[in-house]
Amino acid sequence: MIQDVIIKKLKKNEDARGWLAEIYRNDEFEYTPAMSYVSATKPGVIRGPHEHKAQSDFFVFMGPGRFRLYLWDNRADSVSYKEKMELEGGEDNKIAVLVPPGVAHGYKCISDIDAWCVNLPNKLYAGVDKKGEVDEIRWEKDPASPFKIE
Repeated sequence: MIQDVIIKKLKKNEDARGWLAEIYRNDEFEYTPAMSYVSATKPGVIRGPHEHKAQSDFFVFMGPGRFRLYLWDNRADSVSYKEKMELEGGEDNKIAVLVPPGVAHGYKCISDIDAWCVNLPNKLYAGVDKKGEVDEIRWEKDPASPFKIE
């Protein structure tokens, strides 16, 4: 496990009308989202790896589709520094994962259909009115990156 990464198993509550799953509650752990978005990733496509200096990501993998999430602790002051972690999430394993700043991360669609991911980061992308800096270290653009997704 990587220090400060939180993995929350999501529970589907089903009845005759359909289903509901809680993805975030502010009484479970201290975290405040600033925005949210949903993305669809085509089969075999990789997003990342990248990391943030100040932003945390709160990814929700519920389906459709499935992902393999890759995490690397890049925080020199962490007890799990340089640890790598892989986990799968999506239709078959509904999870939410809190990724703190300094943990490099990326994911790959491992299903034969588009996979959806919801993210509730705690910082606004590019700041207020999208006039600020983007908090990303884009490891996927660095051929010498120590973080590789196969």
